[in-house]
Amino acid sequence: MGKNDVKKHFGAAVRLRRDHLGISQEELAGRAGLHRTYISDVERGARNVSLESIHRLAAALEIPLSLLFSRLEELSSDRPAGPS
Repeated sequence: MGKNDVKKHFGAAVRLRRDHLGISQEELAGRAGLHRTYISDVERGARNVSLESIHRLAAALEIPLSLLFSRLEELSSDRPAGPS
């Protein structure tokens, strides 16, 4: 899995959980103490998220970090591996 794939899969995991909670990007941003455009960038896979921001996002999404990362692993394994 490449660097950009990790960011995209992490963003997809965040969006999946946010959608499950039925909250907007703006609501998530408020809960996490981050800007809405930052959340948008994360979900698009365009942001290299810091560990502190990952911790804030997990708390705002009401899940442990381990569950957020397990979702990341699930999403990354759903896609077929490309040529190395």
